[in-house]
Amino acid sequence: MLEMTIRTVLSFIVLLTLTRLLGKKQLSQLTVFTYITGIVLGEMAGEIIINKDVRIINGIYVMTLWCALVVVVEYVSMKSASLRVLLDDEPSIVIKKGLISEKALKKQRLNLDDLTMQLRLNDVFSITDVEYAILEPNGALTVMKKQGKDPVTKEDMNMQPEPVGMPAEIISDGKIVEKNLRELGYSRRDLDNELRRQGVADIKAVLYAELQQDGSLYIQKRNEAAR
Repeated sequence: MLEMTIRTVLSFIVLLTLTRLLGKKQLSQLTVFTYITGIVLGEMAGEIIINKDVRIINGIYVMTLWCALVVVVEYVSMKSASLRVLLDDEPSIVIKKGLISEKALKKQRLNLDDLTMQLRLNDVFSITDVEYAILEPNGALTVMKKQGKDPVTKEDMNMQPEPVGMPAEIISDGKIVEKNLRELGYSRRDLDNELRRQGVADIKAVLYAELQQDGSLYIQKRNEAAR
């Protein structure tokens, strides 16, 4: 028990010291590289505590060496843009001029459900409100709304608030979201009629379709590029 206590206390102190030396970027700007670094350090500390075959001094040395390598790599990446991109990747525009980029979604392995979830986390409930959306290297989505889409409260305009509905996803990646269709009371016939009215003969040709608050249907076809 005494040996385990000593190992635990020493591992805790070393791990705390090294993470402080690595800086706040490990928490505030978590990228793939920093994520892996955190996992490896945790595994090393666990081995020192649990595995009696690992000498404490050897374990501390390996942890210190790993952190030193991380510091060197991050210092070099500050001087080299190409290395920085290699380690952390670069921002990717997933919505450009109001249109979803299929190519960017595939490259980032991001599906439409993930995209709409990220938009909602940015207080955006409709694709039509977005001018640009950028997926940052740490996985966060930065959103630039279209002009005139910034929120203005009824109280600001001395108006009585009215109940509003929330835009809902109707077609995602060429497939109908049946659950939303039923909940909104929007029939398949209505959907087919609206698709034909907007010149869409096949649902598979639609990348994304969204029922707006006013009852209109917003449609983006596949491979529709930003102008």
